[in-house]
Amino acid sequence: MAAAAIGVASSATFKLVPLSPARLSHSSNLSNLRFFVAPASDASFAIAWKRTTRNVARVSVSASASASLGLTEPNPLQPLKISLAAKDIDLAKWAGDILAVGVTVKDSEKDDNSDFKNPILQELDQLLGGLLRQVTSEEDFTGKVGQTVVVKTLGLAKRIVLIGLGPAVLGPADYQSLGKSVAAAAKSAQAQSAGIALASLETIPAELGPARAASAIALGAILGTFEDNHYKLEWKDPTLASVDIIGLGTGPEMDDSLAYADSLSSGVMFGQQLVNAPPNVLTPGELAAQAKSLEKEGSFIKATILNAEECAALGMGAYLGVTAASELPPHFIHLTFDRPSRETKVHLALVGKGLTFDSGGYNLKLSGSGIENMKNDMGGAAAILGAAKAISELQPSGVVVHFIIASCENMISGKGMRPGDIVTASNGKRIEVNNTDAEGRLTLADALDYACKLGVEKIVDLATLTGACITALGPSVAGVFSPSDAAAGAVMSAAEASGEKVWRLPMEESYWESMTSGTVADMLNTGPSQGGAITAALFLKQFVNEKVEWAHIDIAGPVWDEKKRTGTGFGVTTMVEWILWRGVDRRRRPN
Repeated sequence: MAAAAIGVASSATFKLVPLSPARLSHSSNLSNLRFFVAPASDASFAIAWKRTTRNVARVSVSASASASLGLTEPNPLQPLKISLAAKDIDLAKWAGDILAVGVTVKDSEKDDNSDFKNPILQELDQLLGGLLRQVTSEEDFTGKVGQTVVVKTLGLAKRIVLIGLGPAVLGPADYQSLGKSVAAAAKSAQAQSAGIALASLETIPAELGPARAASAIALGAILGTFEDNHYKLEWKDPTLASVDIIGLGTGPEMDDSLAYADSLSSGVMFGQQLVNAPPNVLTPGELAAQAKSLEKEGSFIKATILNAEECAALGMGAYLGVTAASELPPHFIHLTFDRPSRETKVHLALVGKGLTFDSGGYNLKLSGSGIENMKNDMGGAAAILGAAKAISELQPSGVVVHFIIASCENMISGKGMRPGDIVTASNGKRIEVNNTDAEGRLTLADALDYACKLGVEKIVDLATLTGACITALGPSVAGVFSPSDAAAGAVMSAAEASGEKVWRLPMEESYWESMTSGTVADMLNTGPSQGGAITAALFLKQFVNEKVEWAHIDIAGPVWDEKKRTGTGFGVTTMVEWILWRGVDRRRRPN
C-alpha cells in the first residue's frame, strides 16, 4: 500500500490571479510567460506588483510555491518575423544591404590570369573593377567551409559577402549553415535586407532540388537571426527584416517552400525558448499553459490537460511516483491535431519527456553532474510542442497527430519516491526503482501506454534520457532505437531531410536480463552502466503495444548547445518531416 501512495501527488488546487481578463490569454511565444500558479487556499503571504512598462500581471503566491522563486518574468518580446521572397533577377540589379553568395571550392577557382572561372563571380568582379578578385587573393579565400569575405561597395549592394561551402554541398544542413552565416554577417553590419544566391546551381543534389535548398537557406537565415533575449535586462532587437533568395527559381513551389521554412522556424524558435526558460518560470503548469496556447481558432488543435487525480484514475503510478516530491502538481498534456478532411487518416503520436527540472531525487545529482542544465530535461516536450506549433500552421490533411507529455518535476521531500520503492504503471507492470535519477523513463512509461490506448498506428518518443547516449554519439548526434526497421527508417529519412543528425543504435535484447534479474518486481528501472542507452530503450519497449510501430530518440546530446549555453530546438524539424510523410521512410517511396 505504501508504494501505491507514492504515486499520488498533492491534491492542492491552484488558481490564476490576473490583473485583467486579457491576462488569461496565452500566446505561443514566451513573452506571455507569467507567474500564474497560486494556491487556491489562503496563502501564507502574497506578493503583488505592477510595472506599466512590462505589463506584468499581479501574482499571489504561497511561501512554498516555487513558481514565484526570484520574481523573474520574461521580457515581452515580439516574435521574430522576417519577410521571405524568391527572385529571379540579375545580381547586379539587386538593391539591398548585403548580397551573399555561397561559393564552393570549385566555384572559387581562377584561371592563369587570376580571373574567376565561375561566371557569377566573374560578373561581380567586373562590376567591382577587380576588387573581388583582389580581396579573395589577399585573404586566401578558396571556398572552404567557414571562410567568409566581405567587400564594401558603392554601386551595388552595400556589401558583397562570399561564404565558403566546402568541396561539395550534400544536404539541407549545408544550406542551413549558409543561411546562418548570412544572418551573422547581417548582424555584424546591422543590415535590414539580405539577398542570397549560389555561385553554381550544380551544387544542389537532384534529390534535393532548388526549392528545398531555398527552404533550408531561408530556415538557416531566420534561426541564425533569432536570439532569445527573454531574460536579459538590456538587449538589441535584430535588424534583419527581409531575405531574398535569388536565382533558384520562382513560382508556387518556391513560395510554398519558403512558407514551409517560415512555419518550421516558428516551431524551432518556440522549442528553443521553452528549453531556455528557467525552471522557476517554466513550471509543469506553465508548460501546460504554453501547450494549451496552441489551441486557438483555425489551428485544428484541441488540448486536454489531466491533473493528478485524473492520472491516478488511469493508474499512472510510475508518473505520479516521480512527481510525488514536488510542491508543484503534475500536468499531463495531450494535444490533438485533426484537420477535417475526406481522406483516410493515419493516426500518429509524438511523446515527449517533460521534466521541467530534474534534481535526481534521492539519487541526487551532485556538483559536476550538470544539474545546472536540468531545465533542459523537458527538451523532448519542447521538440514535440515546437512540432505541434509548426503543424498547426502547415495544417496537413489525412493525418491525426497526438502530442503527449507527462510533465512534472523530480524533486526531494519526505513524501518523495525512494530507491527501493515499487511503482505500478498504467499497463499493470510493476517497477522497482533502484535509481530515482532514472525518472524520465518512468514518466514515459505511462505516457507511451496512454498513447497506445488511443489506437494510434505509429509512435515516436523524444527524450533527454541518458548520458550514455552522449558517451556513445557525442553532443551533436541523437540516438534512434526501434525494434522495427520501418519505424527506424522513417525517423532516419525524416532527419536526413531536415538536416538533423541521428544514428541508429541496436536494441540488444540480451541486455534486458539485467533489468529483470534480482528484483521482486517485474523489472528494475535501470541496469548496468554499460549500454545504458540501450537498456533505457528496452525499458520503454515494455510499455508499447506490439502492434504499434514505435521508435525512441534519445536527444540528450543535441538538445543543448553547451558553448552558447542555449537550447537548440533539436527534434522539431525531424518530427515535422516525419508527420508530413505519415511516418513512412521516404527513401523507400518515390517523390
